[in-house]
Amino acid sequence: MIMKAMVFNGIKKISYTDTKDPSIQKSDDLIVRVTSASICGSDLHVLHGFIPHVKHGTVIGHEAVGVVEEIGKEVHGIKKGDRILIPFAVSCGHCWYCQHDLSSQCENSNSEGKTGGVFGYGEMFGGYDGGQAEYIRVPFANFMTRKIPENLTDEQSLFVTDILPAALWGTEQADVKKGSKVVVIGCGPVGLLAQKWAWYMGAERVIAVDLKDYRLAHAQSFNNVETVNANETSAGEYIKEITHGGADSVIDCVGMEAKMSPIEIAETVLRVQGGSKSAFDIASRAVRKGGTISLVGVYGAKYNGFPLGDLFSGNITLKMGQCPAHSYIDKILSVIQSGGIDATDIITHTLPLSEGEQAYTLFEQRKDGCIKVVLKP
Repeated sequence: MIMKAMVFNGIKKISYTDTKDPSIQKSDDLIVRVTSASICGSDLHVLHGFIPHVKHGTVIGHEAVGVVEEIGKEVHGIKKGDRILIPFAVSCGHCWYCQHDLSSQCENSNSEGKTGGVFGYGEMFGGYDGGQAEYIRVPFANFMTRKIPENLTDEQSLFVTDILPAALWGTEQADVKKGSKVVVIGCGPVGLLAQKWAWYMGAERVIAVDLKDYRLAHAQSFNNVETVNANETSAGEYIKEITHGGADSVIDCVGMEAKMSPIEIAETVLRVQGGSKSAFDIASRAVRKGGTISLVGVYGAKYNGFPLGDLFSGNITLKMGQCPAHSYIDKILSVIQSGGIDATDIITHTLPLSEGEQAYTLFEQRKDGCIKVVLKP
C-alpha cells in the first residue's frame, strides 16, 4: 500500500510524496492514522543537513496525534479507534533509563547506542519514520502511547508529544522557582512555552530574547514578558545590567540554529563545529554568578571557543540534553485540563499535509508571522 508523507530527499529537499505504508513489525506495535502533526524547529536540523545519516526517503516529523488503526497482539489497554498522542522519543519502558525518568536515553530503541530513538530523525536516532504522514508505526506501544482525554482537541494535546514537555523540563532544569529572575533565549514555540512555564512555576521576572520583532511581540502580548532584540543590543551584557548582576536561570531554546558568524558557517560545513553557539554565548553572559543555564535547543557535537573557564569561575550550573517527555505527559495533560496552561496561541498556520512544502518554507523563512504550523493529513 502507498501513503502520502513529507519525505527527506537531501539537504534543503523535503517533499510531499508517495511512500510505503507502515506495517506491524513486532507484537507490541501500533499503526496510527495521523490526524494532526506539526513542524518542530529541530526538524529544520534535518532539512539543513545538521543531522548525519538521514537516508533519502525518510519520513520526517516527531510531533503527531492520531487514531489507532491496527494493534499488535501483545498490546494491551488500547483498542482500535482510540485517540492517542505519540511522544517524540522512542522508548521501551523497561530498560534502566526508562525506569529512572531518562526515557530519552532508552537503550533498546536505538542500536547506535549514543542516545535513544527519535521519530523522523534518521539512522543515528534509530531509523524510525516520522509522523508528518497519513500513518505512522509506533513501537513499544504499551509504554509509548497515551490516550487523549475526550475533552481535549488535537490542537490542545498535540504539543504534549514534544514541545510542552521540553519547555517544562528545561524550566525545571534551570531551577526556576518562586521569585526567580528568568531569561528565555528564543521566542519560537519552545521558548514561548518555557516563558509560560516560568510564570507557572512562580518566576518574579521573565525576559525574552529573539532576533525577530514579530516573535518578541507575540511573547510580550501572550506571555507578558520583557523583551530584548539581540540584533539591536549586546543582549547578554544588557540583561546583566538591567537585572543588576544577571538572571538566576537562563533557558536556551535556540541551540545550533542560532545566527551564525561567517567562521561558524565555514566550520560547520567542514564538520569541525556543531553549528552556532551564539545563543549559548548570550546565556553565558546573562546568567548571574551561581546561576543555572539550561539547554533545551539541540546542539551539535563539538564547539570551538566554548567558555568553560568562565562557567567554572562563576560557579555556573549547566544542564542539558534530550527531554524525557514520557515523565511529564500525565502532569501536563492535567494542567491543560485545569486551565493552567494554554499552548494553542502559538499556532499561526494550519495547512493540509499536501501543502507541507509550503509550510516548511513559511516556518524556515519565518514568513507571514509564522511561529507554529499544524499539518492535517
